[in-house]
Amino acid sequence: MNTVIKNYTYTTNSGLVVQNTLPEHAEQLEALQRMVFETLAEDELILKNHYLKHLEIFPEGQFVITDKGKVIGMTTTMCSSFDLDNHHHTFKETFAGGWMTNHEPNGEWLYGLDIGVHPDYRGLGLARLLYRARHTVARQLGLKGQITVGMMSGYGKVMHQIDAETYFAELITGKRTDPTITPQMKIGFEPLALIPEYLNDPVCGNYGVLIKLDIDKEV
Repeated sequence: MNTVIKNYTYTTNSGLVVQNTLPEHAEQLEALQRMVFETLAEDELILKNHYLKHLEIFPEGQFVITDKGKVIGMTTTMCSSFDLDNHHHTFKETFAGGWMTNHEPNGEWLYGLDIGVHPDYRGLGLARLLYRARHTVARQLGLKGQITVGMMSGYGKVMHQIDAETYFAELITGKRTDPTITPQMKIGFEPLALIPEYLNDPVCGNYGVLIKLDIDKEV
């Protein structure tokens, strides 16, 4: 595997800065995590001490967006030898309960564990900037690309009217849109499989969608 040769920094025309996470961001990151994932089970939230541990394990894979020092966007990643043919897993298992001790330095994929933007800054394309930062480090490390499990976050509202398999089928054929998965597909992610009980969040009925972004794609 290659190594990351420099820290990542990108400044938008409006002065927002995309950069690698620093220890001083950890407290703000916990607050933003609670804001973005307000219905996620408490034991699946990423907390301050988790973020500090991630910086010990894989600092080059952690990113924030700041506005004059205020953290308004975030993403957490690790390397994984994930088997795409054996896709059933849970967030807690993969993430080792938040501590990221399952990070595999020689893994072939960059596994995106979360991504989030402050509500006041949504609609500005900031998630794409975070995915782009992730793709840059994946290329520097010589990985196959990104994989992640997106929350099927529109399903919770209709779960008593439609089963998850039908929702997923309509989603990938374009008959239905989802607040999370549809934008990820527009970024270039390819949906691979529906994963039940991936996490504990009523917004998605506990369902996630395994998606991948091959390294040869542009973000």
